[in-house]
Amino acid sequence: MKLKNINIPERMKHYNVQGLSITLLEGGEISGTENYGLLEVESNRKANEDSIFSACSISKFLTGILTMKLVEEGLLDLDDDVNESLVSWKVPENDFTKNKKVTLRNLLSHQSGIKDPEGSFPELNSKMGIPSMVELLEGQTPYCKTPINVKCEPESEFHYSDAGFCIIQQLIEDVTEKPFHQVMNEQIFEPLGMENSQFNTTMLEVDRQNFSCGHNKNGELVDGKYPIYPYPAASGLWTTSLNLAELVLELMNAVKGESKVGISESLAKEMITPQRGKSWTGLGVFLESSEKELEITSLGWGVGFQCMMVAFPYLEKGAVIMTNSELGVHQMEGIIGEVYRSLLF
Repeated sequence: MKLKNINIPERMKHYNVQGLSITLLEGGEISGTENYGLLEVESNRKANEDSIFSACSISKFLTGILTMKLVEEGLLDLDDDVNESLVSWKVPENDFTKNKKVTLRNLLSHQSGIKDPEGSFPELNSKMGIPSMVELLEGQTPYCKTPINVKCEPESEFHYSDAGFCIIQQLIEDVTEKPFHQVMNEQIFEPLGMENSQFNTTMLEVDRQNFSCGHNKNGELVDGKYPIYPYPAASGLWTTSLNLAELVLELMNAVKGESKVGISESLAKEMITPQRGKSWTGLGVFLESSEKELEITSLGWGVGFQCMMVAFPYLEKGAVIMTNSELGVHQMEGIIGEVYRSLLF
């Protein structure tokens, strides 16, 4: 798979994009990585295959993979009432949960009936500190000032939700009795060799040489340079396009029954199957079917960064596109969309 008919440096200049990293997959393996531009405007830090970007909501794809692994181990069940396993916090019971309970399946597919309060889940404010998931879900922090509860019957409506993935994070911590980042390291990062992937709640202790700064649509540095989202399962991942491609490869392999981390073929296929009549949502990923085969995507969009993962698991092709610029328009309307359309899928 190659990039066709696109002058990437010229398009980066057009959109004021400072840094771009692309990793391609073809034939069920990583076929190459291309890196352009700078990690910080007016610096000499050039993007390379070890450059680490904020993946923002692509974290949800990663969380989906981890969840499948824990379901495989019997620690979690996709269709049980999550309150049966939650210890530190419970989904509040109300009229909407009388007939249907909140399950892991409907949390992963954004159909739990939970709606994120307006203006919630912004980037970390160092003056406000790092919230615990329990404080967050109880509405006790400036990051989410309203307690999280079910606003419509589970599986009746689709509402994209960061709060839902915060519940998944708390569930994973409760059943494993370990911090989320430790579970992810042990179950996913280490087996897949994702050495440049981590969840950072502070940038004080990391080697910033490989960490990209965020930039706005004018190509200028954003406040604080390194915007952090203190909700690891929902949007906290920092990684490289190469490491994310390893994750895409793991899903492709699992679909063939060749998972490195131990996810069965049936569970992998469940992850990329439309859920509860909604054709566009799987478990932690989004779906689009066409004559060319099933396409799965995960998009990341936060302060200073935009990125996209796209894969055709049955064609064994895909791409990861990461930028350190927030253009203020949907990914498909900016440089990511141009790169996507230039790929020979």
